[in-house]
Amino acid sequence: MKRALLIVAAAAAVAGPALADEALAKAKNCMACHAVDKKLVGPAYKDIAKKYAGDAKAVDMLAHKIQKGGAGVWGAVPMPANPQVNDAEAKKLAAWVLSLK
Repeated sequence: MKRALLIVAAAAAVAGPALADEALAKAKNCMACHAVDKKLVGPAYKDIAKKYAGDAKAVDMLAHKIQKGGAGVWGAVPMPANPQVNDAEAKKLAAWVLSLK
């Protein structure tokens, strides 16, 4: 029984951050326009991660776009500003998006 609990706890520790960040994306309504692996209104998160892979400034740039919005990078549809997302949340969301493969 103890061994099973340790295995479950270890699995939760590994999966926890990814699930927590996806939960944050859902809570902040990001998933209304984005999906992890397919284009909706906006690009797939995996496409964003691929485009900015290796860019040391990507977390800050994406966090800024999450909060302030943007246009022209992924087509004609603009991304609206998300003032309900604070600085720490925006950076956490950006880091999560960039971690997707």
